[in-house]
Amino acid sequence: MKASADIAVRPASWHSDHEILSTIREAVFINEQSVPVELEHDGFDTTAWHVMALVNGVPVGTARLLPDGHIGRMAVLGDWRGIGIGSAMLKALMEHARGLGMRRVMLNAQLHALAFYLHQGFQPVGDNFMDAGIPHRRMERDL
Repeated sequence: MKASADIAVRPASWHSDHEILSTIREAVFINEQSVPVELEHDGFDTTAWHVMALVNGVPVGTARLLPDGHIGRMAVLGDWRGIGIGSAMLKALMEHARGLGMRRVMLNAQLHALAFYLHQGFQPVGDNFMDAGIPHRRMERDL
């Protein structure tokens, strides 16, 4: 089924899509990675630009771009990882940032995802740090 997956990434509205976006993020961050609910719900969603990834029309991923150029809340449901969904969402976020006139984007990558972001042109900045009990590294990329 994954070999014939039709991946689409579209803008999402927190106002109208928050239930779907929250369901995906809760599955990945709260249920899978044990991130505390109060850290996952950080209050920035209403000012962020969101994307939703769909496979054959079914929502399987989400991510957001904050007004300061910070990319975050990249989440892909476990059964759908490894087929390009994260790359497609990241590309959409960076294209939108360019369209807004941003010259640089940044993110806080979980250490297990460093290779993914390096492959996408991001460079590590500073030292590793803990966030929600998970080791992270700040990464940046010029647009």
